[in-house]
Amino acid sequence: MAAYTARAHTNIALLKYWGKADAQLILPTTTSISLTLNEFYTETTVEFDEQLPHDQIILNGRVLKAHERQKIERFLDLVRQLAGIKTYARMVSINHVPTAAGLASSASAFAALAGAASAAAHMSLDPSDLSRLARQGSGSASRSIFGGFVQWDRGTDSNNSVAHSLKDPVDWPIQLITVIVSDQPKAVDSRSGMQNAFSNSPYYQAWVQHTNNSVPAMQAAIANYDLDTLGRLAEQNALEMHAQNMVANPPFNYLTDTSWGLIKMVQTLREQGLSVYATMDAGPNVKIISRPQDTEAIMTQLQQTYPDLKTQIATPGPGIQIWEEV
Repeated sequence: MAAYTARAHTNIALLKYWGKADAQLILPTTTSISLTLNEFYTETTVEFDEQLPHDQIILNGRVLKAHERQKIERFLDLVRQLAGIKTYARMVSINHVPTAAGLASSASAFAALAGAASAAAHMSLDPSDLSRLARQGSGSASRSIFGGFVQWDRGTDSNNSVAHSLKDPVDWPIQLITVIVSDQPKAVDSRSGMQNAFSNSPYYQAWVQHTNNSVPAMQAAIANYDLDTLGRLAEQNALEMHAQNMVANPPFNYLTDTSWGLIKMVQTLREQGLSVYATMDAGPNVKIISRPQDTEAIMTQLQQTYPDLKTQIATPGPGIQIWEEV
């Protein structure tokens, strides 16, 4: 069978997914809205080969051991079941995202795997079908099928819990300055963290309700090119999400002293008249939502306050691309 490659870009949620209403189907408690980013992506090649005695998984140049392959193999089993085949696969993946550091590496990884594996298994899936498939590997991967601004409807079942495009391409000046506080794996992985918050935060349901109630306002901000409303909603939603972690039992925290310092820096810049806002996923890294015209002022402040931190400017990115290897 032919080998297929898919490139999928990571996304950063502006309204967060943080908890599952159905853990088996990966149905979220909230409708989330995200921005796909051009600079961070995963490229994955899959080929089903009758000669293989088991799945062969190569990630960033390293062959994964049996216990490291389990999550990927379960996903490949799902693809085989849907395609009606039993052949093992060779998967080679390069992740151009710091893994497990709160930059949504699993989103681009499973979106790319869904695209490459389904194509290699001769499945003809439209973007909505790919979104449903990717969701079963990692919830946020459902959004990485699409470019630009994307909404993942929480839904009530596996069919209607699916992402769709809100605006692609993005035709207004918006960027995220990604500040890398740490590129090391997290002490608490996202799956465990959201389950703890879901089960053990006394204010979790209030956060769910507030997030879902914020969807129309975020949609309007995107439609109206309103960076200040978008940024305000995103920063508030991210801080509220991290608050759930800190009041869970046991409490946990992805944000470091440096993370909090960056958030304060962003708020100070805003007090000085810049349209800048912070958002954070499940990790210590801070993304600064801003306009390109303000880049120099933001970077000057970053260099003065945190000269040792690495930064990368991320811009709106495209949806998944899939091609046959020749």
